[in-house]
Amino acid sequence: METTRLQSKTRILIADDDQAMTRSLGEYLSRRNFDVAVASNHEESLRTMRSFDPGMVLLDYTLPPVDGAETLERLKQLRPDTPVIVYSGNAAPEVVFRLSKLGAEDYLSTPFQLNDLFSRISRALEKQPSAESAQLRDRVRQQSDFSTLFGTSPKMEEIKNTIEQVADTNATVLIRGESGTGKEVVARMIYGHSLRRDKAFVKVNCAAIPHELLESELFGYEPGAFTGANRQKLGKFDQANYGTLFLDEISEMHPALQAKLLHVLQDGQFSRLGGKRDIGVDVRVLAATNKFLEQAVAQGTFREDLFYRLNVVTVHIPPLRERREEIPLFLEFFLRKYSEFYGKQPPPFSEYAVTRMIDYAWPGNIRELENLVKRYVIVGNESQIIRELSTHKPIMYSEAMPAAAVPQPTASTYAAAPRDSTSNHLGDDRLSLLEIGRRAAMQAERQAIERVLLETRWNRRQAAKILKISYKALLNKLKLIEEQSAQSKQPQT
Repeated sequence: METTRLQSKTRILIADDDQAMTRSLGEYLSRRNFDVAVASNHEESLRTMRSFDPGMVLLDYTLPPVDGAETLERLKQLRPDTPVIVYSGNAAPEVVFRLSKLGAEDYLSTPFQLNDLFSRISRALEKQPSAESAQLRDRVRQQSDFSTLFGTSPKMEEIKNTIEQVADTNATVLIRGESGTGKEVVARMIYGHSLRRDKAFVKVNCAAIPHELLESELFGYEPGAFTGANRQKLGKFDQANYGTLFLDEISEMHPALQAKLLHVLQDGQFSRLGGKRDIGVDVRVLAATNKFLEQAVAQGTFREDLFYRLNVVTVHIPPLRERREEIPLFLEFFLRKYSEFYGKQPPPFSEYAVTRMIDYAWPGNIRELENLVKRYVIVGNESQIIRELSTHKPIMYSEAMPAAAVPQPTASTYAAAPRDSTSNHLGDDRLSLLEIGRRAAMQAERQAIERVLLETRWNRRQAAKILKISYKALLNKLKLIEEQSAQSKQPQT
């Protein structure tokens, strides 16, 4: 039976290059009161996600020109809360596990019955709250996250004290820390304790929006500002007036936009695209970054005056590996949260599993731990989760470090590189200078690739662009790294 939720016009994006399939799905869903849009490739699906803003995505795993996992990853970056159902003829367990790891709501093997698809869409949408209940649940979630974030760690107690001191001021705060450490949680804590807590909290992810669109997103535009601008659009500064604006990943803002942002911070005024007058606003700005901004200033990619204007108060969140005593608290919290969300009751983690997790380096920090617990609740297989930790090669340094602070390869790390027939041994365990140099270069290249992939949350296309190599070359290097890792695990004969 169709629920009240489905009787309103819910928008669904079908991302599939098979015209027969999209036509069949589109006609079926339209008859059931859905508003349908279609995308036939990876880039078109991302553009439609931004413009159409669907409440649900149906994704073909073989959508060209990349595999469905990469498209899923990018869609979830754009709209983390939008459920995505993936369908494919490949029902291999490792594929399904990978998709669930990336945030897929459900998976369907083709061919499938349309009634089965409709049932799964219904279940997924029923989990999505109404606007009113979403706000309430968001507030409850934030309060729960806040109390969990500031557990037994002395370092987090220091941050809590800093938040209490600056919350009721209008000071700009720069929140620093690796990806996944909880920078948005800290921003919401500052907002929640501030005098502006009854006004809007508006978040903008500067990395998720192309810089060509970010200006109109922040400042809005007037009719006629550009082709297709038929009406006035209010920007995020308008929406956050008298409230708080959170600029996440501020380091990714294009230099051309930084000057305009600085003008707003200094004078409290901005102009919309195509506008002829300045508009006054009263907005408190909080910013976050996982990059070493001092280095960006030295390289000329980030304005020095903007850096000092943002850096009135700094809150540095330590990575999870520096506050391991909080890991059991996070495990308990996320296990309870996702057990309730998915309606499942998996057994608590064993003492052995908790110990392994405490020993793990958590390069993705709290976000990685949350996703791991989420997968455990879905899959219900603790040994699979432990195997995943065992096979992952964590990066042991902080993303926020400058390049000079990244540990350099030493003689002990060269031996980790796989041996091959070209090695020129001077003895049983001595290598030629040529071989040492080759292995050092391989190790340094691997560290650079892993660091950039972590910074871009494993967006391989973006990583290839940063590394200044082709996408195909990066895939080849990743394949080589996997082969080397597999060889290093084989017993030596």
